[in-house]
Amino acid sequence: MKQYDANHIRNVVVLGHQGSGKTSLVESMAYVSKLIPEKGTVEKKNTISDYTLTEQKRGGSTQIAVLPLEVNDHKLNIIDIPGNDDFISETIGVAGVVKGAVLVIDASVGVQVGTMKHWKHLRKKGIPTFIFVNKMDKEGIDFEMLLEEIREKFGKNVISFCYPLGHEDSFDGFANAVDLKAHVYNGQECVEAEIYPDKRARVFELHNTITEEVAKVDDALLEKFFNGEEFTQDEIRTSLKKSVISGELTPVIVGCATKNIGVQTLLQMCIDYLPNPADLKPLEAHDENGNEIVRPTDEKEPFSAYVFKTIVDPYSGVINIIKVCSGVLHVGDEVYCNGNVQKIPTLFSMMGKNLEPVDEIRAGDIGALTRLEGIHFGDSLSAPKNITIFKPVKYPTAVIYKAIVADKNTEGKLMPALAKIQLEDPCVEVRRNNETRQLLLGGVSDSHIDYVLDKLKTLYKITVDTERMKVVYRESIKGRGEAEGRYVKQSGGSGFYGVVKMRFEPAEENVFEEDVFGGAVPKNYFPAVEKGFFEALSKGLLAGFPVIGVKGVLFDGKYHPVDSNEQAFRMAAILAFKEAYPKCKPIILEPILRIRVNVESRFTGSVLSDLNTRRARIQNIEEKDFGNQEIEALIPEAEVIDYTTQLKSITQASGFFNREFYGYEEVPESLKERVIRDNRIDQ
Repeated sequence: MKQYDANHIRNVVVLGHQGSGKTSLVESMAYVSKLIPEKGTVEKKNTISDYTLTEQKRGGSTQIAVLPLEVNDHKLNIIDIPGNDDFISETIGVAGVVKGAVLVIDASVGVQVGTMKHWKHLRKKGIPTFIFVNKMDKEGIDFEMLLEEIREKFGKNVISFCYPLGHEDSFDGFANAVDLKAHVYNGQECVEAEIYPDKRARVFELHNTITEEVAKVDDALLEKFFNGEEFTQDEIRTSLKKSVISGELTPVIVGCATKNIGVQTLLQMCIDYLPNPADLKPLEAHDENGNEIVRPTDEKEPFSAYVFKTIVDPYSGVINIIKVCSGVLHVGDEVYCNGNVQKIPTLFSMMGKNLEPVDEIRAGDIGALTRLEGIHFGDSLSAPKNITIFKPVKYPTAVIYKAIVADKNTEGKLMPALAKIQLEDPCVEVRRNNETRQLLLGGVSDSHIDYVLDKLKTLYKITVDTERMKVVYRESIKGRGEAEGRYVKQSGGSGFYGVVKMRFEPAEENVFEEDVFGGAVPKNYFPAVEKGFFEALSKGLLAGFPVIGVKGVLFDGKYHPVDSNEQAFRMAAILAFKEAYPKCKPIILEPILRIRVNVESRFTGSVLSDLNTRRARIQNIEEKDFGNQEIEALIPEAEVIDYTTQLKSITQASGFFNREFYGYEEVPESLKERVIRDNRIDQ
């Protein structure tokens, strides 16, 4: 494949609700552009973009696939994105490097939950978008009703650039409302034809609507429009491109991916109406000292690039997919990243699972790197003498956790395998809780975790059992108490003698003080008493949880000139704490999380009602974009272990939330005994 400058490159993401046919559309785009000689199908598990064992097993995408297409002396980097919410990190990672999108809708189903989520994300990022209405050959499709639904949910700036010809099983093409040409499927390919007589009035109506939009872009065109003069195709194309790039216009295209209907038109529209990387405003970044800099997408600028995806391949190792933001990257160049300078050994153009070697990657283009140490998604690469660091993308936090246990035969392989999975998916979290002795696997949903477990089994041959995550409770005190601790063992020879009197009371944090007058306890034993105090706090007497929020004060004691030692006073402090603890009104504390729940307004009441049953305290409700609301609440961690599943049920899979640790609060008295019974740590 030859090299292209930024003016002849388009970076386009294809996305849609799971099952909308986007992978089939990408396959058709690859076939029509002659990247592949023969089309594969999802059913036969031989598509160019769904190439991993996991994807073939699931019958759906689980990670991005990049396909470089050559169309009319342009390069289109088409990026296939998983439609499932479990792989939201793929969408987020790619959104920062593309400036064009094709949102696929299944004509037989209409706008689905995933469609709306993708649409909102594209609008938020300001990415110019086409809507491709796929599967127009299905039965019972009313295009006018579907178009009205799309306009109702996406806005009145959505305008159909095409109108279907035929209906139900006889759908055989469309009329292009821009150039007023029909494209009809003859059983093998789409060919130009006459617009069906019964469709001409509607097609011309759409053409007039498009012409009105063209006129709005320029005063000269507006005057021409009112004078009844025809626009040239160049005027139409130039004006429509401005409207599409600005987001003032969202074109709708109709077709059928399995029959390649509408695909050639879609490819040409990507060239005609989507921005090339050089059209974009300079990218903001900073240098190694934190000074702000900008990098225009220009080959003459110093080299800079952003890693937006990392793939761990069993044969090629770690593959980093990059977008070159400025300059040109050559094989053999030295690049700076994370404080280190490395030489580029190889460069590739990605074609699904295949890596095609190239000598260089130019500004605005997408390529891949291998055999570089310590580089992964979110990193910036740049020329060592012109260090450029781009702001990394923020990914959602894990919101659900499961404890995983591997058998002894595979335990040693588990952590390296999980580390590789984390390299690919920033929404996967792995952490070991030493208190509960659990290894926790976190994800964005229950099914997301199941996917990771399946990947462990399929790719790494590791089978693990799962357990419910244990909540980490704490103990504390609400009252004040004091006691004497005596550790005296004298049986001849060297013995133990340590006596302390201590006072314990609530405090902001665990702290030790001494208030001893005279020489009741020599100063050299104070550290031993302090050590014993903090050791005693490691396990409370209610359920064995660590104790927090206690001040211990040593105010008196006794010692023996021969038998006293540090061990005796350490043990005496522990005994004093155990003796005084029941007098201090001990309580159980539970971890509290701050959650932010994003829901459509129509579900707010149901979500609030459910949160109330979970002992949540609502802190704030804020209006967000696209008719959504964000509910901020404080909630016990024990109440959100299964919340992601319930939230999806309540909001018809449209709601999501993030979580962060807030603090500890007292467990209600009505729940105290149950918490102790169900979570007691062995004493």
